[in-house]
Amino acid sequence: MGVSENLAAIREQVRNSAVKANRDPAGITIIAVTKYVDVNRINEALHAGITHIAENRVQDGAAKIPLLEQEVTKHLIGTLQTNKVKKALEIFDLIHSVDREELILELAKQAGKLDRQCQFLIQVNISKEISKHGINPEQLGGLLDRIQSYPLLQPVGLMTMAPLGVGPEATRSIFRCLRILFEDISRNPDYKLNGANWRYLSMGMSQDFPEAVEEGANLLRIGTAIFQ
Repeated sequence: MGVSENLAAIREQVRNSAVKANRDPAGITIIAVTKYVDVNRINEALHAGITHIAENRVQDGAAKIPLLEQEVTKHLIGTLQTNKVKKALEIFDLIHSVDREELILELAKQAGKLDRQCQFLIQVNISKEISKHGINPEQLGGLLDRIQSYPLLQPVGLMTMAPLGVGPEATRSIFRCLRILFEDISRNPDYKLNGANWRYLSMGMSQDFPEAVEEGANLLRIGTAIFQ
């Protein structure tokens, strides 16, 4: 199947999962992950209705984005090195992978130089896999406390990845844990995150996005299922 047909099938799966969870499918965004995808294929996805794309590396986004045929919302989902923060802020609309103190400090520094607000997601390693990036769930409160010292930094939600090959119920449990963390933070009066700004749950990829939708995801990071 081509990109258009793949997207049609994915949208139907998203719709079915959303209805099952009594959610409105219109509130769920499919982000096309274009990590290994050339510009022609990305443009094919844009013509099929994709309005959000994600890259893993800053330099790949810098090379591809100027060649796109339509305006898109640009996401960075890979690990961000501190020496690439300035370029990332110039290129991307939302960073999904903020996970450490030194990165927060550099984001604050570069946001100050650009004199603009920086919106991002905090990556949480729910499964605590050594091979995965992200903070442990019990570190989240302390990290949010520190972020509030920087007025230009605006965390707008959480991101996680489920381990491969653990089965749908284990995957669902990880996504549910992230949603509970998200809801706990939204209710906590110690954080100035209430309202529209605290709004994104980025979870679910090609292999597990139906479970993510059922557990509350509103940003889905899908690559292989679109471009296979």
